[in-house]
Amino acid sequence: MTDKVKKIQSGDVRTASRLIRHLEDNVHEARSTMKDIFPLTGHAHVVGLTGSPGAGKSTLVDALIEAFRKMGKTVGVIAVDPTSPFTGGAILGDRIRMQRHAEDPGVFVRSVATRGALGGLSRAVGDAIHIMDVMGKDIVLVETVGTGQQEVDIMHYAHTVLVVLIPGMGDDIQAIKAGILEIANIFVINKAEREGSSKLRKELITMLNMAPDSAFPAGWRPPILKCENAFQPATFSQSVMDLAQTIHEHYEHLVKNNLIGSWSNRKAATEFNEAIRCAILDPILNSLMQNGELDAMIRKLVNKETDPYTLAEEIAGRFLKMG
Repeated sequence: MTDKVKKIQSGDVRTASRLIRHLEDNVHEARSTMKDIFPLTGHAHVVGLTGSPGAGKSTLVDALIEAFRKMGKTVGVIAVDPTSPFTGGAILGDRIRMQRHAEDPGVFVRSVATRGALGGLSRAVGDAIHIMDVMGKDIVLVETVGTGQQEVDIMHYAHTVLVVLIPGMGDDIQAIKAGILEIANIFVINKAEREGSSKLRKELITMLNMAPDSAFPAGWRPPILKCENAFQPATFSQSVMDLAQTIHEHYEHLVKNNLIGSWSNRKAATEFNEAIRCAILDPILNSLMQNGELDAMIRKLVNKETDPYTLAEEIAGRFLKMG
């Protein structure tokens, strides 16, 4: 075991932060370190929060940190932020909101940038989860970037997925039903003091009633919880404590019904696919960019001199000896 891994195991924030940064930058040495970290993982409860921009995910994460700390849990937070157009790094809006936990040694908050990744996550999220797991965090909260309907990749990384909704989106269910609703283990109606929260809850209940029994593994029917005005600390704090308890109950349900294994298989397949892509596709694209071929190919595509399928087959034949 390397000194770097030992430092991360001891909870060294600086070493962990640097490793996550190097993973985002695709530094080869960081990949080598992850090979040593991977066998040590598998202990943290990973909780994903997804939903539309403005749903209050960051405020909810901030409150959940406090709730889990009161329950005696250590917490890691991965806030997936949009990529800065100037630096390529994360726009650190989420970490600014969570500054009150900065001095708590039981909390580690890290922002990562999407860097063009789809599905609401960053390419480095899976590895960042492993790092926080090895640091000894009991709970790892992953807040997705907030991109809307296609933000479903979180289901491959989180044991428990929270879909955060707010009233007043017009036709609420129609606006978000494609994909994102199907991944929820818990629904959270945030800002529930707003007009329309009861209507939204009824629509969610109707949608759940229409779903087949097979949609609820081992009988877990996603509960619908309400969190009201964050500026009323007493009631908001209690609703978040109830949410934290429900999150714990969902994890117990997974363990009791032997569902952790199927989740682990799905996560392993996702990580393997990502590792193959990084090992094969990235070097090919880097080579094409460095020798100027990529720009030339794009020009040919724009001018309709060829098509992407033919080009892809040619590249595969050349680099992978498949043709």
